[in-house]
Amino acid sequence: MKLGLVSAILDGWNFEEMIDTVSEMGFACVEVACWPQGKAERRYAGVSHIDVSEMTDEKAAYILDYCKQKNVEISALAFYPNTMDGNLEKRQENIAHLKKVIEASARLGVNMVTTFIGRDSEKSVEENIELFREIWPPIIAYAEERKVKIAIENCPMLFGRDQWPGGQNLMTTPVIWRKLFGIIDSEYFGLNYDPSHFIWQQMDYIKPLYEFKNKIFHVHYKDIKLYRDRLEECGVMAYPLDYMSPKLPGFGDVNWGYYVSALTDIGYEGYTCIEVEDKAFEGSRERVLDSIRLSKRYLEQFVI
Repeated sequence: MKLGLVSAILDGWNFEEMIDTVSEMGFACVEVACWPQGKAERRYAGVSHIDVSEMTDEKAAYILDYCKQKNVEISALAFYPNTMDGNLEKRQENIAHLKKVIEASARLGVNMVTTFIGRDSEKSVEENIELFREIWPPIIAYAEERKVKIAIENCPMLFGRDQWPGGQNLMTTPVIWRKLFGIIDSEYFGLNYDPSHFIWQQMDYIKPLYEFKNKIFHVHYKDIKLYRDRLEECGVMAYPLDYMSPKLPGFGDVNWGYYVSALTDIGYEGYTCIEVEDKAFEGSRERVLDSIRLSKRYLEQFVI
């Protein structure tokens, strides 16, 4: 397994500064944020370390050469929008940009894009599955033509009132995964597996690794702390951030030794990237860098 970083936490760093930081910290790879320029819609989104709208062969060669000089691989190009947004204009904008990310990933020879399925938060799961059946087969076909794998993160995108009631990502549980993989049976359609999202849903984050081992294309290391006292006060129907918070790996409830052991059981040898979303480590560049150093130091117990 290769240990890397999700670049979105390095908001304000340009491409070269981001790669320099990743290299200096000794990471093997980086998942590069590729949002549309100047369109930050939420925390950790809107970051663009590679502008895919202006990707040329010359620019691709420069990016790859710079990464090679710094001994850093690009694990994936990352764009996490809502491609099934109930607002049709937003939906089409997000799909159009996702296709640009897919094209750029192919041009760079990365051949991996990490993203969300999306969801119309006002519709039921069943209605969203039918929407998926309409929207996603052409997207996966587009990726297949370019030999680009699509790795869907299992984050429900349900945190507070802005995503209420259904959240903004359908691909959240093994029950739904089975249905969606049944609709699109493609070797280019898989998972970007993040154990933290199972914690607040009170689900087993180990067992699915074994069932879906052939669908795990990319892995995140992020933690979540579940506050039982708060949960007992507000219940599972409350906004999730009322009873949980994202934390650095080792500062929450994921058993990382158990998790990485399961990854070795299934023979996973791909990219594994730290995703930092801990509000306790915001406020300055140095504080952000401290959060990355701490996360890397902790995970090096398990991944070298």
